[in-house]
Amino acid sequence: MKKSYIVAVAVVVLIAAFIGATSVYQQQQASKSEAIANKSAALLERDYAATAGDPNAKVTIVEFFDPACETCKVFHPFVKQIMDENPGKIRLVMRYAPLHVGSDYVVALLEAAKQQGKFWETLEATYAAQPVWASHGNPQPKRLWMRLSGVGLNMKKAQETMQSPEVLKNIQQDIADGRQLGVSKTPSFFVNGKPLVRFGYEPLRNLIETELRNAY
Repeated sequence: MKKSYIVAVAVVVLIAAFIGATSVYQQQQASKSEAIANKSAALLERDYAATAGDPNAKVTIVEFFDPACETCKVFHPFVKQIMDENPGKIRLVMRYAPLHVGSDYVVALLEAAKQQGKFWETLEATYAAQPVWASHGNPQPKRLWMRLSGVGLNMKKAQETMQSPEVLKNIQQDIADGRQLGVSKTPSFFVNGKPLVRFGYEPLRNLIETELRNAY
């Protein structure tokens, strides 16, 4: 009986130690990312990036996303909802992190669409058509074109622009910035330079609301 008690206590201690170590590691990673972001704000924002919301908003959400990422698709309307709940107070900046096979093709398409002023419409259509083109076992990104007819995109021009040096340079810059910030999964969020440490709807909402209270 005494031996079982000792074993049980040891297990509890080990679990507590593991939880504590995990929390410390997450905080260290967050502090590291925030320190990097503070040192060079350009890592989070570039003047070519797609943005939404009031440019004078005091709270800025930077999202590194992958158009093939199901979680990015799910979080997209959630972020829009929070922005709608706080009109004029939040600005959203979108950065590319094409981690899935085939995503490099689609982010080039999105960047080309942005040059036509059609980024957001194309992103919505891209997420809606995700099951069609983004199968992780057999991605077929070129099938996305058939779902873009209602976007108002000049498709021939977009196909040409996709291969332009400017588009490729912007995407590579996003990838490089993401790596320096420690972005290893999508979506990765930063709110006023602070990384989202514990992922989820509530942690993201709490981080945004904290920054809103501090700013307003």
